[in-house]
Amino acid sequence: MFTGIIEEMGKVRSIYRGSSSIRLSVECADILADVRQGDSIAVNGICLTVTELGSSWFTCDVMPETMRKTNLDRLRVSEKLNLERALKFSGRLGGHLVSGHIDGTGIITGKKNEDNAVWLTIEASEAILKYVVQKGSVALDGTSLTIAYLDEKSFKVSLIPLTRGVTILGMKNVGDMVNIECDIIGKYVEKMIMAQANSSAGKAGLSEEFLKEHGFI
Repeated sequence: MFTGIIEEMGKVRSIYRGSSSIRLSVECADILADVRQGDSIAVNGICLTVTELGSSWFTCDVMPETMRKTNLDRLRVSEKLNLERALKFSGRLGGHLVSGHIDGTGIITGKKNEDNAVWLTIEASEAILKYVVQKGSVALDGTSLTIAYLDEKSFKVSLIPLTRGVTILGMKNVGDMVNIECDIIGKYVEKMIMAQANSSAGKAGLSEEFLKEHGFI
């Protein structure tokens, strides 16, 4: 589990590409102080397992399913990465609960300055947007952000100068792809509601179509 508060920007050291997987080596300076082989690190919001490490680098094996759901296939050597170690329960939860399990990707379709803030517009699929809530939380490339605007095709977030300076989001431009993880609490709530609805369907004639029609889901 992670918080979405980025600890360091690392850099792609090397990439070994298999037929549908990669072995990713990341160069970093600070976060390896208490990391051991087998620990988890969020790389651009993706929970990866450290398989090897040195004094200033670590390596992860990325399986095909992760490659299909994320933007890791677009990585290039020397590209910057958002890094965060797994949450310690003795620490502060400065962002929100982030699992590191990516729901999908989105495309930046707008970037606009407003005084000290930069607005990013993210276009995403309906499967992702159904979990996006006005003023709720979302993780973009592992960065915990608040949703400030929402419509049927996209949502917007606003980046303060600090966020732009310490994460890779400040380097993103229109057309770039971002990894998206929706708030996990919403997914659990949906599953419980659907389970209850399906259980009651035979008794009260409830159905998924009925719940959708009356605005429950």
